[in-house]
Amino acid sequence: MQRSAGSRRRRRNTSRPFLGGAMAVIAAGALTVTGLVSTAQAADVNNAKNAGFESGLANWSCSAGSGATVSTPVRSGTSALKATPAGQDHAKCTQTVAVKPNSTYALSSWVQGGYAYLGVTGSGTTDVSTWTPGSTTWTKLSTSFRTGANTTSVTVYTHGWYGQSAYFADDVEVTGPDGGGGGDGPGPVIPAAPAGLAAGATTTSSVALSWNAVSGATGYKVYRDGVQATTSTGTSATVTGLSADTAYQFSVSATNAAGESVKSAAVSARTAKPGTGGPGPAVPKHAVTGYWQNFNNGAAVQKLTDVPADYDIIAVSFADATPTPGAVTFKLDTAGLNGYTDAQFRADIKTKQAQGKNIIISIGGELGTVRVDNDASATAFANSVHALMQDYGFNGVDIDLENGLNATYMTKALRQLSAKAGSGLVITMAPQTIDMQSTSGEYFKTALNIKDILTVVNMQYYNSGSMLGCDGKVYSQGSVDFLTALACIQLEGGLDPSQVGIGVPASTRGAGSGYVAPSIVNAALDCLAKGTNCGSFKPSKTYPSLRGAMTWSTNWDATAGNAWSKAVGPHVRSLP
Repeated sequence: MQRSAGSRRRRRNTSRPFLGGAMAVIAAGALTVTGLVSTAQAADVNNAKNAGFESGLANWSCSAGSGATVSTPVRSGTSALKATPAGQDHAKCTQTVAVKPNSTYALSSWVQGGYAYLGVTGSGTTDVSTWTPGSTTWTKLSTSFRTGANTTSVTVYTHGWYGQSAYFADDVEVTGPDGGGGGDGPGPVIPAAPAGLAAGATTTSSVALSWNAVSGATGYKVYRDGVQATTSTGTSATVTGLSADTAYQFSVSATNAAGESVKSAAVSARTAKPGTGGPGPAVPKHAVTGYWQNFNNGAAVQKLTDVPADYDIIAVSFADATPTPGAVTFKLDTAGLNGYTDAQFRADIKTKQAQGKNIIISIGGELGTVRVDNDASATAFANSVHALMQDYGFNGVDIDLENGLNATYMTKALRQLSAKAGSGLVITMAPQTIDMQSTSGEYFKTALNIKDILTVVNMQYYNSGSMLGCDGKVYSQGSVDFLTALACIQLEGGLDPSQVGIGVPASTRGAGSGYVAPSIVNAALDCLAKGTNCGSFKPSKTYPSLRGAMTWSTNWDATAGNAWSKAVGPHVRSLP
């Protein structure tokens, strides 16, 4: 969901032609320098420092904090680089390497994971790069370059690509005449003790911790009451398996190949008391979902109690990422919401729940950068969402991630959350149309993986352009056929009809494109549920248990006089 007026989010498929074009240019550039590759001479050295990342990120700089060292996977030694693209950042990691003028250098690195690029700038001649679209095993990238007459240093870089998964790099080599930079440098020394240890979100059984990075560290050990509880390759960790409403002492040490530092100063944290948040009123057989904005982007500012009764599920938008990968938090934008206080907000949640409504917390949106791509982040996600449910009384969670979704680990996260919250947990999803074109997509796989605990997938039928329907024909957004033919993919792809909803903007101002009148939404609902009011596309069967509809947002609906909910709400309730 987009926080600014107009289009809701960037479509992933619009970036694909640009990605392909960039690959073509890079590939062509790589081909033009093939003739420069030569066998290194005996006197040549590797001029890259900390080439195997055994000293953490020493000598390297990664954009937007995207890089970290990990102990697995590694090609050699005990460490490798992991860099994770997020939003518009490609996870670029660079090093300035000393070289000699008028000399030829062989550039290489071993990579694994998502799209990975290797290149050099500042050569004084022709800058070069090479890439791979990703690999599950270590793959070597190789090219070469020649320095100019006045070149004494170059910038070597690796990076990934927008919307793609993390990449790993190890054993970087800039092999050629010694540039005077000292090669790989001395081995690591025992790192200093971490500073800045702080406790974050707590649940009845976990405490989230974070600390400052330590130069030269390749990992960290976390201690609970003097006993090692877990390890981390980053600057955060969540300690689990704790008792409710209990105080604990935590400390952390830094490690690398040389050994372990002394422990940090200890911090105390108490786990949460058993709470009442979680499953609430049953979701109706046919339901309307609306997103409520915790920010002011020109739409009507609302309190939760201003949201019309036509909405059965209200998704509070949005939770925010924390320094702990996968973990989220929430803070009411009191200033932007005209003085709406936290106490009023909490009371209004209870009021709406007493009216039979489910209030859930939405994760993601246009600016959301929450990434769940390993076991630790999956656990952090589940623990932090459950903590918000206990704290505010939310009934569940909405997954609206724009910057990539990993089906394996999001499945683990949601199943952990379900185990904590129990039966009745509300889980909704809001993928883009491109995300649900095939059961091989990460969003579709996630939905099928959690089918037994999933409430509804409200796909966004807008900001999309033309897409394929389940009959293989292309349909343009803004029509009954677009809604029904694309919904058919989910209905025939494995989701239960009760888990399929139609997501549309509440007004022309709620999205960049794809707005349809409420009458079109109602016609599509009739076509799918009853076989009436169809366009040129008519499903081979009907789906009477179709869940309903969703809109972005209740605020844009209110701006237009609640015309959408007044028309669609009663119609959803009238479905068979």
